[in-house]
Amino acid sequence: MARERQATADDHIEETITAWRRERPGLDLAGMAVVARLLRVSHRLEEVQDEFFSALGLKPGWLDVLGALRRAGDPFRLTPTRLSEEALISTAGMTNRLDRLEQAGLVQRLRDPDDRRGILVELTPDGRELVDAAIDAHRGLSKRLLGSLEGAEREELDRLLRKLLLPLDRGEVPQPASLFPTGRIAPRRRRT
Repeated sequence: MARERQATADDHIEETITAWRRERPGLDLAGMAVVARLLRVSHRLEEVQDEFFSALGLKPGWLDVLGALRRAGDPFRLTPTRLSEEALISTAGMTNRLDRLEQAGLVQRLRDPDDRRGILVELTPDGRELVDAAIDAHRGLSKRLLGSLEGAEREELDRLLRKLLLPLDRGEVPQPASLFPTGRIAPRRRRT
């Protein structure tokens, strides 16, 4: 019971929801609380991962590219366009990232033998060694980060997050104006 009270006291989102309930009784804020917690978890996980990967010599976003190349299988090559799709990065962002990864000796650009104007991006042996080490270490980090959840809870959370994410990835997001009864986003201002 004391642990539960401490968790509630440390939960800024719960404090915010409690204040809104006091100010606007009857307002259903359950969805707002869930979204706020998801955003906060995402932010905290990103901070921890960035620090973790930095200790391995990886810059933010590098593992996305190296991982995509590693998952492609031997000879660990992809076109920049395919790499952008796999790593969920714009082509402009990919060019910048590839420049940095190439300077670090983790990837190399090669001429595409099937397309005279095209290039392929290939994982170097150093890149492969680093991505394999990072993935092995990340598995341990993930277990620690999710350590407060039992195995069944992790599976249920994964199932629920997948269910939530799929429609968002398909672009099934309401337009802002549709969320307001008047169809207007901002309330009308009084003229003075």
